Amino acid sequence: MEIKVNYLDNLRLEAKFDDFTVIADQPIRYKGDGSAPGPFDYFLASSALCAAYFVKVYCNARDISTENIRLSQNNIVDPEDRYNQIFKIQVELPEDISDKDRQGILRSIDRCTVKKVVQTGPTFEIEVVDNLDEDAQALLLAKPEGEGATWIEGKDLPLEQTIANMTQILADLGMKIEIASWRNIVPHVWSLHIRDAASPMCFTNGKGATKESALASALGEFIERLNCNFFYNDQFFGEEIADSAFVHYPNERWFQPGPDDALPEGILDDYCLDIYNPDGELFGSNLIDTNSGRVDRGICALPFVRQSDGETVYFPSNLIENLYLSNGMSAGNTLVEAQVQCLSEIFERAVKREIIEQELALPDVPLEVLEQYPDILEGIRALEEQGFPVLVKDASLGGQFPVMCVTLMNPRTGGVFASFGAHPSFHVALERSLTELLQGRSFEGLNDFQPPTFNSLAVTEPNNFVEHFIDSSGVISWRFFSAKSDYDFSHWNFSGSNQDEADTLFGILAEMGREVYMAVYEDLGAPVCRILVPGYSEVYPVDDLVWDNTNKALDYREEILNLHRLSDDELADLAERLDESQLDVYTDIRTLIGVEFDENTVWGQLTILELRLLIMLALERHEEALELVEQFLQYNDNTVERGLFYRAVQAVLEVVLDDELELAHFLPNLSRMFGAERMQAVVGSVMGEVRFHGLTPTSMKLEGLDRHLRLIDSYRKLHAARAAKAGLS
Repeated sequence: MEIKVNYLDNLRLEAKFDDFTVIADQPIRYKGDGSAPGPFDYFLASSALCAAYFVKVYCNARDISTENIRLSQNNIVDPEDRYNQIFKIQVELPEDISDKDRQGILRSIDRCTVKKVVQTGPTFEIEVVDNLDEDAQALLLAKPEGEGATWIEGKDLPLEQTIANMTQILADLGMKIEIASWRNIVPHVWSLHIRDAASPMCFTNGKGATKESALASALGEFIERLNCNFFYNDQFFGEEIADSAFVHYPNERWFQPGPDDALPEGILDDYCLDIYNPDGELFGSNLIDTNSGRVDRGICALPFVRQSDGETVYFPSNLIENLYLSNGMSAGNTLVEAQVQCLSEIFERAVKREIIEQELALPDVPLEVLEQYPDILEGIRALEEQGFPVLVKDASLGGQFPVMCVTLMNPRTGGVFASFGAHPSFHVALERSLTELLQGRSFEGLNDFQPPTFNSLAVTEPNNFVEHFIDSSGVISWRFFSAKSDYDFSHWNFSGSNQDEADTLFGILAEMGREVYMAVYEDLGAPVCRILVPGYSEVYPVDDLVWDNTNKALDYREEILNLHRLSDDELADLAERLDESQLDVYTDIRTLIGVEFDENTVWGQLTILELRLLIMLALERHEEALELVEQFLQYNDNTVERGLFYRAVQAVLEVVLDDELELAHFLPNLSRMFGAERMQAVVGSVMGEVRFHGLTPTSMKLEGLDRHLRLIDSYRKLHAARAAKAGLS
């Protein structure tokens, strides 16, 4: 994590990281102002807070209340060496906690990350750079040592060279990549989380059998998501980029909708139109570009090559971002390596969907087959020793597809997690299933999965697959666990050279009668491909293009960002359209308009319901405001501060709306209950004198929205590199 420090007045310092700002000072006796804790105080507090966090995680997983648990820490300083200190952590536990959980809580404290880092002893490297903002050296904490070359199956370059090449690509873009976390909870299973230090919303996860393979995986995923604009999916690019010669790629084309909003000639082909517009309900306005918001420019479309005949077909960027998420994109050392990875993932997700939605039972992989892969078997047995039964399944559907499945059961919670992996090599597909299972997870994280169900409607509901795709939090049928499988086990093998494997995978899709469309991006220095298989590789239902399109943002974005400048008539119109939109009132505004507000601000927590409530207060429509505030408080998951604000608003509204009551008679005790400062904001809001309390003014220029501006700064680096490559800079 990159932490930037600014000097304030006197000895005060400001540390900025992610969306947070921390102020440090020195005591008055050390010439400071005593206005904030000192740096060392924060360090001491971090270990106590970290220990308390692990206690909370342990208790939450076992439904143990922490109400009567108390924890404290004292640091005992050696009088002869002040750098030699003992951190004594004490925890007070209620008598009704069992001896087993008492020991478990103590063990959880022992897992404190701060403690482990201190005990291991961090290494400090201090250097001078010319410019912090321009220093683009990748901050990778674990670089492969030595001159050895580590080759793994399916890769066209050694891991060391792959890591070096991809690191350099990101450095050339001016991106600092930092490793936020490593995981290795069982042998031969590694995962890590990396992110752009300047824009933490740009992040990826990597997995592999070794540290190096996991790092190469994460870097490759980062580069694929940059090339395919996935980090910026649905987000507003800002007016400067919206007005540029190109918005997404130099080879994009813009199309104007036809008469009566008809789909224009030149986008998609007949094969795709049969899939995306079977009932003639899709119109040009449904495909207006969300990122630029430029309705006047029309439909931004990107070129893909149809693999059956080499013809170029233009796909609206809006269609891609609405339906495919990250499915069908990959980076590689060579194009064919990327194609194999890309097609493997498409099969993995499509087969997973078929298995889940059709409630199929899969055959077990025989032990004698597993014994051919001792490293994988060792990882599986380590999980079982921790009390997690593991099922290893052949997901090839009788040898048709290169897919495997590793399923974990959690007897402590009744939850299950079916992890899928795909590759033409049986071994690699099996390894990927296991590493995917544990990617980024601790043992506590294995408590979060849902139990199986016999409710077929819950399993086949379209959003269940979306949840499986995003974070594997969907449900699985109990029928999946039947000992009577729907297919016989097949010890399949589709492996060969990467070219052979790519040809084989393309061939399977051709035999299925599927058209395949591919875009290749090599501008940044590594081959990246994006493959679309219409009717097969979508994540979201095709109906979303009409009924839940992300470009609904265009109906509200400009007005909401200019909220403080709207007239009463414009506010009333906005509130009415939100009310009639049939949008879920608990949809957060940042999702609705594609702007990354800081989650720790009122904007970041704002929902459609609260926005309508604030508008009613601004318009002094008290009866409607009272109805909305009651709804807000009934299902409020906002901050405590915001909840208290609206509790006070409710009380004031009820007084104001009652002809027999006088607000002045209640203000003294309302102020004692809620505080004078809060009541001043509440009364001002109800009387129309304070508008949109807590929402800082902004506009389409995104003033004050640092989190989103950091994301756009990240995209500008990518946009500038594309412009330079195309000779447009």
